[in-house]
Amino acid sequence: MKAATLEFLRQRFSSYYAKEPLLSPSSLPQREWAFVFFDPDFPDIRMRRHLGFETRDEAFSYIRSMAPAHIYYSTAYYARPGAGTMQEKEWLGADLIFDLDADHIMRGPYDRMLSRVKEETKKLLDMLVLELGFSPREIDLVFSGGRGYHVHVHDLSVRNWGSSERRELIDYVCGIGLDPGRVLAHRTHSPRGWHHRYIAALAEYLLWLESLGEKERVAAIAGLEGVGKTTAEEFSRRLGEVLSRITTDPASLNLKDAVIAKVIRGLSVQKEGQFAAMLRDRAALADEPVTTDTKRLIRLPSSLHGGSGLRVTPLAPKDLDDFDPLVDAVVFGEREVKVDLAFPLSMPILGTSFRLEKGISAVPEALAVFLCCRGAAEIAGGASSAPG
Repeated sequence: MKAATLEFLRQRFSSYYAKEPLLSPSSLPQREWAFVFFDPDFPDIRMRRHLGFETRDEAFSYIRSMAPAHIYYSTAYYARPGAGTMQEKEWLGADLIFDLDADHIMRGPYDRMLSRVKEETKKLLDMLVLELGFSPREIDLVFSGGRGYHVHVHDLSVRNWGSSERRELIDYVCGIGLDPGRVLAHRTHSPRGWHHRYIAALAEYLLWLESLGEKERVAAIAGLEGVGKTTAEEFSRRLGEVLSRITTDPASLNLKDAVIAKVIRGLSVQKEGQFAAMLRDRAALADEPVTTDTKRLIRLPSSLHGGSGLRVTPLAPKDLDDFDPLVDAVVFGEREVKVDLAFPLSMPILGTSFRLEKGISAVPEALAVFLCCRGAAEIAGGASSAPG
């Protein structure tokens, strides 16, 4: 990143932190803090961590004086958060965290990625409240400022959970390790849960098989692990019967039947393919390592994301549908700034769609900050100076 671009971003972030109110995490004296600064190596990450603050004023004074590119605090609580090693810190517990990042779900235009990850976030929130019993009062939702959302669960009952307990929870959310026999045999009056999701995915898959020609259908079934051509032909012949059972009385499906059992087992171990995709569509695709990590660093709500210039924005779950990150998380305005774009691109911001060619263009400051933070552009024509 050129010096003019670095200085432009440093000034813009400094202006934001000088004027805007900041939020602090609960139990602030027990949190570790970490920062990435606009140094000459930026955007390469060189993190300064193992910092602790006793008060909000102390933390906020540091932030306003340094104007970091990225601000993090620990999801964990420590007796000595400023100690130089993890062992010396003395772990006291940790919030339960879910990270939903569009990068792990799809590739495409930024606005489409944001729209897609919102769908996963809504599924996760429903699971946490309606299936796992967490109180909405204990859940905080935050737009990450980048490509997704963070969900913080502050319930005291899970604060001391280790990685293994958190692994069970994220496996449930993501639909990992489902046992078809137990899922199908489980009868429930609830309209929610993996019993219904698995049956719906299996019925959808069987209907997809039914739509294929005979040869194509047998080939698809025979392609499953542990399923040969003879078994595939027999399952294809009995497909109507299996589909009828799965849609009317799933518990009546005989998994001791060798043909049915081989196909269901072949589907259950499949990592990719049609059925795996149908099952994945019904999961909430959170980032598993984040949830299992009991000593994770997370972005500070109300800070700026150094990779986008967008605000790490807290919002009520009920407002998620109407939340537009490219409007509601934008903190800079429409003052014109010249940038030298590395490649052509199209994207919306502040309610306007922009189509830009490679080379020098005049764009609103909000877009200039975004493009420079992303490494897609450099400041051009001495436009690095900005009003305070």
